[in-house]
Amino acid sequence: MRRRMVFSTLLVTVIAVMLLGLPLGALTYKLVHDEASRQLEGEAELIGVESDNMLDRHGEIDLAGLDREHPDRFVLITPADGPAVTAGDPALNPESADSPPLIKASITTSELTRVEVWSSSEDVQESVVRAWLGIASLSLLAIGVAVGLSMFQARRLTLPLVDLAATAERLGSGVTTPWGHRYGIPEADRVAEVLDRSAERIAGLIATERHFATDASHQLRTPLTALTMRLEEILAEANNPEVVREEGEAALAQTERLVETVESLLGRARKSQNPEVEPVELDPVLNHLQEEWSPVFHQEQRRLLVTGDPGLTAMTVPTDLAQILATLVENAYKHGAGTVTIRRLDTGQSVRIEVSDEGEGVPEHLSGRIFEREVSGGGGTGLGLALARHIAESEGARIELVQTRPTTFALFLPAGAGGLSKMTGPV
Repeated sequence: MRRRMVFSTLLVTVIAVMLLGLPLGALTYKLVHDEASRQLEGEAELIGVESDNMLDRHGEIDLAGLDREHPDRFVLITPADGPAVTAGDPALNPESADSPPLIKASITTSELTRVEVWSSSEDVQESVVRAWLGIASLSLLAIGVAVGLSMFQARRLTLPLVDLAATAERLGSGVTTPWGHRYGIPEADRVAEVLDRSAERIAGLIATERHFATDASHQLRTPLTALTMRLEEILAEANNPEVVREEGEAALAQTERLVETVESLLGRARKSQNPEVEPVELDPVLNHLQEEWSPVFHQEQRRLLVTGDPGLTAMTVPTDLAQILATLVENAYKHGAGTVTIRRLDTGQSVRIEVSDEGEGVPEHLSGRIFEREVSGGGGTGLGLALARHIAESEGARIELVQTRPTTFALFLPAGAGGLSKMTGPV
C-alpha cells in the first residue's frame, strides 16, 4: 500500500510538472529570442543614425570606428545613393560557408539608408539552456518534495493499520487489555475505539466464564460431599434394606440439588436468568440444611442448632436461599469452632437469619474485606461469601457481618406474605 501511494503521487506530480513545465519552456524560448531580436534591432537603428550623420558630415562612413564599436556583429550598410559597405566580424557574414547560426535585424532610416546587422545566436541558446535548466531544477525539486510528502503521508496512514493489525492479533491470542492508541486520523481512531471496546467486552466474558468455573467448583463441592457421605452410608448399611432405601432417596435428593445448582450457576453466568422471588417457608429449608450438615458436624463432635421464631416466610428463591445458607454454614464449619447456631427472627418488614459459631472470630484486618473475592482468613478459596452476597443482592436481599467475635453473619430477606406463623412449638 505504501509503494502504491508513493508511486501514484509521483505519477501525478510528474504529469503536473510536464503540463506546466513544457509550455513554460516553450514560452521562455520565445521570450529570449524576442528579447535578443529587439536588442539587435535597437543596435541596427543606432548604427543607421550614426551612418546618416557620417554621410551628411564627411560624405563617407567610418568603417574602422564601426569595427571597434561592434566587434561581435557583422554590419551591412547600403546608402540610398552609394555602394554598400560592411563592417564588424567577417566570420559572421551569412554568405560565409562556416558561419555559425545567426540572428538578423534590419532597418531603413529616414535617409533611405538600409542597415542589416547579424549576430551569433550562441549567446541566445546559452540563455535558453540556462532558463530550461532552472525550470528543470524547480521541476525536480517539486517532484522530490512531492515524493517526500507522499512517503510521510503513506507512513502516517499505514502505521496505524499495522498497529491495528497487531492489536487485533493480540486480541485474537487472548490478550484483552485495551491498547488505547490513537493516531489523529478519525477513521483509524474509530477502529481503535471499537477494538478497545471489544477487548473490554471479551475481558468481561472471559471473567464471567472464569467466575462461573470457580463458583461452580465451590458451590458443587458441598453437595458432592453430602452425596459421598450418603453413598458411604449405603455401603455401610448394605444389609439393612430400610436404611439403604432411605439413604438412596437422600442421595437422589442431593443429585437433584446438584442439577438445580448447576442450572442456577449457568443462568447467572449467561445473565439470562432474572430471579423471580416467591414466598418461601423457612422451616423446611432450615430443617433440610440441619439434616444435611448434622452428620458432618457429628464427625467433628460439634453441633448445628436451629433456633428462633418458627413458621416464618420470606420472599426469595428456594435454591438460592439453600445455597446462601449452605455457604454460611460451611464457612462457620471451616473457620469457626464449637456449636454453629442458625437463628431466625421476624423484624417486621424483613426476616433475619443469623449464622454464628463459637470460634475466635474474624480478624480485624479482614472484617472490612470479608465479602471480596479471593479474600479468606486462611485455608479457603475466598469465593463463598462473595458469591453468597452476589446471589442475595440479585434478588433484593443482603448479607452483613454483624459481629466479629463471635463471628455472626446475618441474611436479611424481605418478609413474605403471611409473616409470622401462629406455630409456637419447637422446631
